[in-house]
Amino acid sequence: MLAMGRIAATLAVFGGVVWGGYQALHHPRTPLRAEWNPVKPLRVADSVTALTKWKLARALGDPGLCLTALKGAAIATPLPDLVQSDICHIRGRVRLTSVGAAVMAPVETRCAIALRMAMWERHALQPAATAYIGSPLIRIRHYASYNCRRIRKPSGHALRMSTHATADAIDVAGFDFEGGKRLTLKQDWNGAAAEAAFLHAAQDGACRWFNTVLGPGYNALHADHFHMQNTGWNSCR
Repeated sequence: MLAMGRIAATLAVFGGVVWGGYQALHHPRTPLRAEWNPVKPLRVADSVTALTKWKLARALGDPGLCLTALKGAAIATPLPDLVQSDICHIRGRVRLTSVGAAVMAPVETRCAIALRMAMWERHALQPAATAYIGSPLIRIRHYASYNCRRIRKPSGHALRMSTHATADAIDVAGFDFEGGKRLTLKQDWNGAAAEAAFLHAAQDGACRWFNTVLGPGYNALHADHFHMQNTGWNSCR
């Protein structure tokens, strides 16, 4: 009987802990901050924590969560999927015109790229703009996202299709700042100290929010832009 009583007491304590944990996560007035709460979806404006990459991965894999995460963090208009062929398409298509405080020329891309861009702007570009330029970033200049083509190589084209063929990449060429300063990778990558430092910090930040980033240090084909992919194996070159 004593053993049974101990088992019952243990189960009661365990049940109380589980119930308390459930309440801590789900109660509308939980003291647990959203960025630390695993049941709360990703919000771009939340501070970065140990859970952020996990929340981002969830949003990237769920079109509904991706669009929800972009609300208030970007101007991204959902569009029907574009399917030119089995190898050239945009699934989860959006028309992106701004991320955070930075406007962009309208670009059709995947929601996943738009969300990664929003995280990059909020948690890497704006802090770097303050640190090195002393002015907020107001525009991101890009070349394109979707392009039904094969991978380019210095010697020509590879047989394999580019990630641009599925809008799983975007090429960024430069940045504008409040007050009129404009930087381009082609002119400023090895330019004045502050400007070059910003661009190198921008690439380092992109490497935290994209799976593949290729820049001027990779090869001559990327001398004027960052190629940033949704896919890959954490390659930063």
